[in-house]
Formats: sequence, structure tokens, C-alpha cells
Amino acid sequence: MDGLNDSVVSEFVLLGLSSSWETKVFLILIFSSIYLGILGNLFIFFLVIFDSHLHSPMYFLLANLSLIDVGLSSTTVPKMIRDLLNDYKIISFQSCMTQICFIHIMGGVEMVLLIAMAFDRYTAICKPLHYLNIMNPKICVSFVIAGWVTGVIHAMSQLAFIINLPFCGPNEVDSFYCDFPRIIKLACTDGDKFEFIIAANSGFMSMSTFFLLILSYIFILVIVWKRSSGDLSKAFVTLSAHITVVVRFFTPCMFLYVWPFPTSSIDKYLFIADFAITPVLNPAIYTLRNKDIKVAIKRLGKQGHYVKFC
Repeated sequence: MDGLNDSVVSEFVLLGLSSSWETKVFLILIFSSIYLGILGNLFIFFLVIFDSHLHSPMYFLLANLSLIDVGLSSTTVPKMIRDLLNDYKIISFQSCMTQICFIHIMGGVEMVLLIAMAFDRYTAICKPLHYLNIMNPKICVSFVIAGWVTGVIHAMSQLAFIINLPFCGPNEVDSFYCDFPRIIKLACTDGDKFEFIIAANSGFMSMSTFFLLILSYIFILVIVWKRSSGDLSKAFVTLSAHITVVVRFFTPCMFLYVWPFPTSSIDKYLFIADFAITPVLNPAIYTLRNKDIKVAIKRLGKQGHYVKFC
């Protein structure tokens, strides 16, 4: 952290999303409502914990994904809402580095969890008789631990490069949050090699994980197609939620990290999907067609009614 002492810049100015007061009011209402919806992930998390009927590998992974969605959104959305109320949006150098770190840790964990959920669906659909033996509690916990280890290594390996860069001005970030591409642009040094490192790390991780997931779902559908004489309807319904989440989550990541670093501001609007839209939609995507979750909610409602009656 010695690099902090060498930096003239002690804070960054976030330009945010809009300068129009009417638009700001509209965005405050929208994102406040969205963030309340994101907290619905906590409902799924606690529902899985307290309902013994949901103590299975799939719901264990879903509960962890719900918790990570809340964490990922909480790194940016509350500050974004607060900044919409202020004309001068600042973030200290230390807070900016912390925000970057948490964004990439949570993003790394979510990628591993999505891989784990794809493996879970492969096992459930293609090897149902061995499902509980393969997806045992030890394996499920190992996936979660691997996610956190991957996230921390992924974030720290990039932070190690940027933390010691000299920042002597300017300090305006054309976004509502801090991230490596925008901050590196502000460093008083040739950032080409650092851009390459970030693209090679985050870009490769995002793109390879995305294609691995898509190929795994295609592989599952091909196996089902061969076994069921071309009837893919049931398998596709089962996998559609997972595919939707994967596409929504990885599209902004690949746009920002795989291609050369953007010079336009379109990436900040794309990342609203990752920080706000996808987390609020995940509970609906995973639960609307899920019979077990619906039954668990009804069971919870009956228990609440019984307690009230007593």
C-alpha cells in the first residue's frame, strides 16, 4: 500500500449517469425500487437455510448466488443513489480501490458459482442415479470455497498492479463506480501494458467462463436430445433460467474487458445490468418456474398464519 503515499490524487470525481435534475429524480426512484427488489435475494437465502425441504445441492448453490448478488449490488448501487442527490460526486482513493477490489471478488465468486450450478444441472439431468453421490455436501462447500479463493486471487492480482501507479491528475471518472479500465486511464504513466494485463486477466476469465458455460449447456441438450428422441422441451425449460442469467451477467463483462478499453461511456450503462438488473431478476428467474420454491413459500405462509392464530 506504499503507492498510496506517492499519489497526488487523494480522491476521484465520479461523473455519474446524468446531469439533468428531472432524470436524476427518475433514476433515484427507479434504482431505489430496484435495490429493494435486489434485497429479495436475502429472502431466498434465508428460505433455503430455514426450510429443510430445500437442503439440497441446487438450492445450496442458489442461496450462495443470491447472497453474492446482494453483495455485488451493494458495492455500487447505494452509492450511486446517494450520488444522484449530490452535484459533486467524490470517492476517496482508498474507497475507490476498495470498491474495485470487492467488485472483482464478488464477480469472481459468481462466475465459479455459475459453473457449479451448470455442473449441478449436468449431473441432475445426465446422471440422475449418481446425483447425490457426486453433488455431496463436501463438493458443494468446495465449490463455494473455490469461488472465494478465485475471486480474491483475481481481484488482488490486478490490484497489485494498479495500487502503485502514480496518479497526479486528472481525477474525473466517467462512470458511477470505480473499475480498473477507467482508473488506469487516469494514471500518469503509459497504461498500455496495464490495460493488456487487465484485459488478459478479466477478459480471459470472463470470455472463457462464458463459453465454457454455453458449451456445457449445449452438451447437456445434445445428451438429452439423443436419449429422448429429439424431445428437448423439459430440459430446455430447466436450463433456460441458467442460460438467461449467464447471458445477462457476462455480456457487459466481455464488452468491457475483452475488447480494447472503451473510450465511450456506454460501458457504464451496460454495467447497470450486472449491478442492478440481473440481481433483481435472478430471484424471479430462478423461482417463478420452480415448484419447490413455490411450495416452500406457501409452507412459510401457512406457518406464519398458524403462529399468528396461536
